[in-house]
Amino acid sequence: MGRILTARDVEAAIKGGAVYAAGGGGWAEHGRMLGTAAVNAGQPELVSMDEVPDDAWIATAAAIGAPGGSTDWQMLGIDYVKAVQLLQRELGAPLYGLIIGQNGKSSTMNGWLPSALLGVKVIDAVGDIRAHPTGDMGSIGLAGSPEPMIQTAVGGNRAANAYIELCVRGATAKVSPVLRRAADMAGGFIASCRNPVRASYVRRHAALGGISKALELGEAILAAEPRGGEAVIATICALTGGSIIGDGIVAKRSVAYDQEAFDIGTITVGTGAATRVLHVMNEYMAVDDGAGRRLATYPDVIATLDDDGTPVSAGDIREGMRLRVLRVAKDRLPLSSSVRDASVYPPVERALRIDIASYALAG
Repeated sequence: MGRILTARDVEAAIKGGAVYAAGGGGWAEHGRMLGTAAVNAGQPELVSMDEVPDDAWIATAAAIGAPGGSTDWQMLGIDYVKAVQLLQRELGAPLYGLIIGQNGKSSTMNGWLPSALLGVKVIDAVGDIRAHPTGDMGSIGLAGSPEPMIQTAVGGNRAANAYIELCVRGATAKVSPVLRRAADMAGGFIASCRNPVRASYVRRHAALGGISKALELGEAILAAEPRGGEAVIATICALTGGSIIGDGIVAKRSVAYDQEAFDIGTITVGTGAATRVLHVMNEYMAVDDGAGRRLATYPDVIATLDDDGTPVSAGDIREGMRLRVLRVAKDRLPLSSSVRDASVYPPVERALRIDIASYALAG
């Protein structure tokens, strides 16, 4: 039986999604807008893959762009709905449901409003349990596929005449950059619906149960909050199997927005032997110590928590803040086929000038 999502689930999705956002994953305010609109407009329904027929069409609901707060973006709830409608029109068939490309403060709820208004199901599966910078990293193994796929994008700053509706067909690796460019042209953030595939494919390649894990974590955080920040941090570590690998004052933030709609750079927490250098490409992709030794690497979950245990996005970090650095090792997480796809790593490694693939693909 499916689960009707409620207002309580909105807050849990924001709280749990914020940890899996890994320093990115959108904005809490945007997520609250999406979730509240959905549960008031209809009855968004979360269903497990066990309930979905093999031949059902499932697509990915995603938001594309850099969530660093450095651009003049505008995206409305209706943009997510229109993106789904554009894809269904091009596909020539109704979608059974939507997965999300990643968890996040808002992205965990990317499919809720289309579910409430169009009747598609919110599928309890994700392209990646944590947030990541490129569409290919949440494409459930389709990044290197020559099969033409459909991708749509809708949104943009209306006052700046930057609103865009876009529908493209082609191999995922070729058309995903088109949507990222559209996000930049629209103001830095745009809604998308993409890569419709049969449920049998999703069952084999997605990270199953990814939304439930975010909701479960969020519920536990809400329950721990009255006991204070240390209780919240302990709860996050206990439920995820994670650990605190850094604790200190932000000594330097060097992150800049580029024309491919990425926020790229480093954030340094602590000094001396306690130094932790976080490598940022929209999200945290790796952590080194002061001697350059690697302490965490994607697809590990990496998050920065304040003294209240609240995850702080890379775009909101300022020098002088005190932060804890959380790591949840990849073997604690459900992983999708995209994580094991070597083709998704070279663009990220070139941008950050660090090695990621050797760790991500090991084991």
